Amino acid sequence: MGHFVLIDGNSIANRAFYALPLLSTSAGLHTNAVLGFTTMLLKVLEEMKPTHIMVAFDAGKVVFRHSEFAEYKGGRKKTPQELSEQFPLIRELLDAFSIKRFELEGYEADDIIGTLTKQADEQKWKTTVITGDKDMLQLVSDQVSVALTRKGVSEIELYTPQEISDKYGLQPLQIIDLKGLMGDTSDNIPGVPGVGEKTALKLLHEYGTVEQVLENIDQVSGKKLQENLRENVDKAKLSKALATIMRDSPVELDLDDTVYEGYDGVSLTEFFKKMEFKSLLSKVKVATPAAGGEPSEAFAFEVVTSEHFERYAQKLTSPMAVYVEMDGENYHHAPILGFGLANEDISLYVSWDVANEWEAFRSWLADPSQEKWTFDGKRDTVGLEWHGYAIKGINFDVYLASYLLNAAQSNPTVDSIAAQYAQVRVLPDEELYGKGAKRLVPETDVLSEHVAQKATAIWQAVPVLREQLEENELTSLLQELEGPLSLVLAVMEKQGIKVNAERLEQMGEELDRKLEDLTKQIHELAGTSFNINSPKQLGEILYDKLNLPVMKKTKTGPSTSADVLEKLAPYHPIIEAILTFRQLGKLRSTYIEGLTKEINGKTKKVHTLFNQATTATGRLSSTEPNLQNIPIRMEEGRKIREAFIPSEEGWYILAADYSQIELRILAHISGDENLIDAFRKGMDIHTRTAMDVFGVAEQDVTSLMRRQAKAVNFGIVYGISDYGLSQNLNITRKEAGDFIERYFSVFSGVRRWMEEIVKQAKQDGYVTTLLHRRRYLPDIRSSNFNLRSFAERTAMNTPIQGTAADVIKLAMIRMQEALQEKGLKSRMLLQVHDELVFEVPEDELETMQKLVPEVMESALALNVPLKADVNYGRSWYDAK
Repeated sequence: MGHFVLIDGNSIANRAFYALPLLSTSAGLHTNAVLGFTTMLLKVLEEMKPTHIMVAFDAGKVVFRHSEFAEYKGGRKKTPQELSEQFPLIRELLDAFSIKRFELEGYEADDIIGTLTKQADEQKWKTTVITGDKDMLQLVSDQVSVALTRKGVSEIELYTPQEISDKYGLQPLQIIDLKGLMGDTSDNIPGVPGVGEKTALKLLHEYGTVEQVLENIDQVSGKKLQENLRENVDKAKLSKALATIMRDSPVELDLDDTVYEGYDGVSLTEFFKKMEFKSLLSKVKVATPAAGGEPSEAFAFEVVTSEHFERYAQKLTSPMAVYVEMDGENYHHAPILGFGLANEDISLYVSWDVANEWEAFRSWLADPSQEKWTFDGKRDTVGLEWHGYAIKGINFDVYLASYLLNAAQSNPTVDSIAAQYAQVRVLPDEELYGKGAKRLVPETDVLSEHVAQKATAIWQAVPVLREQLEENELTSLLQELEGPLSLVLAVMEKQGIKVNAERLEQMGEELDRKLEDLTKQIHELAGTSFNINSPKQLGEILYDKLNLPVMKKTKTGPSTSADVLEKLAPYHPIIEAILTFRQLGKLRSTYIEGLTKEINGKTKKVHTLFNQATTATGRLSSTEPNLQNIPIRMEEGRKIREAFIPSEEGWYILAADYSQIELRILAHISGDENLIDAFRKGMDIHTRTAMDVFGVAEQDVTSLMRRQAKAVNFGIVYGISDYGLSQNLNITRKEAGDFIERYFSVFSGVRRWMEEIVKQAKQDGYVTTLLHRRRYLPDIRSSNFNLRSFAERTAMNTPIQGTAADVIKLAMIRMQEALQEKGLKSRMLLQVHDELVFEVPEDELETMQKLVPEVMESALALNVPLKADVNYGRSWYDAK
């Protein structure tokens, strides 16, 4: 039996375009929609193995629907030039794939698809429609499934009549009635004003069709709804007509015309070269399903056994790809199941038990002269160290390389890297292991193949990744910064930081007493006792009993969220008490209880995981526990740092942080003379800004002036608006706007740089830091004002924040080198934002107080000095 796949060309091209960052070839051709379309096609050919395939496109502007309703699709924004220029390329792509494409003057792709699925129905052909458009669900039948694309076009959600029934409680044809009632803004189908999906579904569950609803308006519950329906009978009927896909358009096409016999590798290779899709070139050979869906060649690998150690020892070469398979995400605790090894000729699996007996393998792993290509070098180094193994000689880290090429795809996985950069296909771990409570280690034969495939995927991905890093000027960022840093972080993670559990317990008791006092105080102010943690009960007290003004409503009643409560603070003293109660409660649960849970039983330390490939700016984040968000604004929050102590008797905690690093980087990048002058003279930057903006002498700057200048200084880095500044400083928008204007007239270099960086971002589709770290901004040319504005602010902020991240990372690498070179016992323990934390023996205090700022201040040469402040004490709290 054949399988007919129909693709909605316009819909897929649109979704691909908006999902991927704007890419272009060296000749300036935009290709992101073509790339998204291609990856979707390769996936469909491999997974669905169609015997017949066709792509339908809209043709011409005048569609028969326009004669019924002039505004049809009027709400659609004009197709961006960058997308429209890719349609001819997508047609070229389909020709290279030998895939039939079709369009019909005056009709849309969905009418062509509607007509062909009707034919398929009549001929009992198994058919799948691929689209991003929910309207298509009306075509679903026993023969026809609709696959809706998700996450741009990288995932597919398949709908049969059963799924439509499960999700909506409707028959497929009732999807038309659903659109008739609720309308569709993307097609400018009006629907009935005031009727959303929820109401429309309720009406259809009761009456079945638009016509039935309109006949029974008097029975419909709700006066307002009845009124809306009465006033919009014609709109509802018209909307249903517009949403109905035509199933008898004059398509003169036979199913036999769409037969698919695979593609011609030569023309596809040529096309990929023209598009500069280097990562896809390697896929051309293997992605050729024949008409009958021939099985692909089985993956060849060998399982190492103890009787053949000598033979296999000769196969351990340099370089070689190594994958360490662990049972669990947190590699500080995860058991190791086995190893995958691969090079050009072989793919091996070594189980944990076999590895423990195989001495030659363990010494090869620990030999720094033997080059290893890994998935995530830090994870492997730390994970193996907990088990007494060493891995040395890591020369390429695929996880970091993939992240540097596109930071928007944070925490890449082996299967996603394989899909993008290798020929071998790797199943996602959860498909093999299962999720959550259902997680199970698979059978040995399944596991061994999976792990060997991962190693082969790494081996195949490295040359492609290397080439792309080179093209994007990112090679040195990987080899000189991120790669070496991952090994510094490995040392810090294994080292951990000691936490005093008794002190945490005492703090918990102190917080409990405070929370008890606050509870009494709140109950007294309310005149009754109630559960402060229940939004419902709190809402009743605030709004019904105390009659406070309702600032914001939610589905469940007036809001009690923190931002609303802050606005209510002037109305009643209970609010301040509730806000404090909430903050202390969060400290208690997240930090006291949370940190206690994370203390390692053996080492009495917490061993946080530093995430190197998570943030879009390049900053590190930390989890299990997150040490980067310990609140420091409240004294009680700051005090949690008292529990962080040195791990050796008589040692100290020493902390050093960069002073105003982002503003210094702004001065360097923008070249603003006034900003540079202030930093070179070592002036207090906020005082200097106040002097310049208010036009007063240094001695006349009041604390209020300085506070306002400080808000502008930090706000500018984040592209602050007059509204944002007015909220921060509690002044009017006009005053805030004047303030920003005055700032820019004094620091005109900053304004000029901000305008230029946005212009540059619009041209390139990305921004870079001083060390060439990239961040793509797919929304920078969006016609949606909010999306575009956010992308513009990101364009201004990323080069500054990202360069600050690069600087502190460089400082960490140099710091670790300096500690080793000088044979110091001091250890680097943590990085939190712009701060580095060390534990230091007393006899090294003097050395470290000089050395740490020296290293931090010389990490990167800027045209203004970097400055680091150092303090020490018996705990992290005292080192302030």
